[in-house]
Amino acid sequence: MNVASNNASVVRARGLRKAYKNKLALDGASFQIPAGRIVGLIGPNGAGKTTALKAILGLIPFEGELSVLGRDPRTQRDELMNDVCFIADVAVLPRWIKVREAIEFVAGVHPRFDRARCERFLAHTQLKPESRVRELSKGMIVQLHLALVMAIDARLLVLDEPTLGLDILYRKQFYQRLLEDYFDEDKTILITTHQVEEVEHILTDVMFIRDGKVVLEAAMDAVGERYVEVLVNADSLEAARALKPIDERGLPFGKTVMLFDGVPQARLASFGETRTPGLADLFVATMKGTYA
Repeated sequence: MNVASNNASVVRARGLRKAYKNKLALDGASFQIPAGRIVGLIGPNGAGKTTALKAILGLIPFEGELSVLGRDPRTQRDELMNDVCFIADVAVLPRWIKVREAIEFVAGVHPRFDRARCERFLAHTQLKPESRVRELSKGMIVQLHLALVMAIDARLLVLDEPTLGLDILYRKQFYQRLLEDYFDEDKTILITTHQVEEVEHILTDVMFIRDGKVVLEAAMDAVGERYVEVLVNADSLEAARALKPIDERGLPFGKTVMLFDGVPQARLASFGETRTPGLADLFVATMKGTYA
């Protein structure tokens, strides 16, 4: 039986703190990542996303409590890496490397790499073993990265801004293949990004990070129950404002949209049309002032 059964947490963090010179990259961040989930760690640039990942991967010293797959990444990193796969920005494969060499490299560094599975995946692409990365289109580079990832039987897959620099077609292809060909209830995927819309449809859970703190941590189902957006009728503005929306924005033709946290939808329906907010709208509302 797995150490991280489906009701266990793959990652438990409490009071994580990390300072670089005069800046706090993590400021008492606390969160849990359950097993068998696809979790988005979403925040603006400089919010602490990559620092949190580096702590989880045992790449930096930090203060606070952190357990990853039941291990402390500061003292048990070698053991931990047997069960973890980490992929950064897919556009960073060395341009001189051949497809065959990339496969050999990953096979040499990760004990859970299944070469036969990798080659089965590549058989359905135009990739040739002797092709160099510099000769490949962006779409082919995505396919190569996917083949390398899919062939690693890791319990935790960590993706840091994996589709940076790729156009929307290849971004969608990357996430769709991840969902269809890789993810199962024994695996957990943690994705950092600031491009909310591209991951919204695949996430089971979301965490918003701002100024080194996790400011929202919820299952996607719960987000739909907790937050309500209302297109408020002009004659209901004051009554709606009395319920303290967390955000308000104007639309053309004098329309006003308000976002409420924890107010029952039935109570808001008399003010105007209600809907579940998109993750992007929720993100913008939560991060207001961060980009000033």
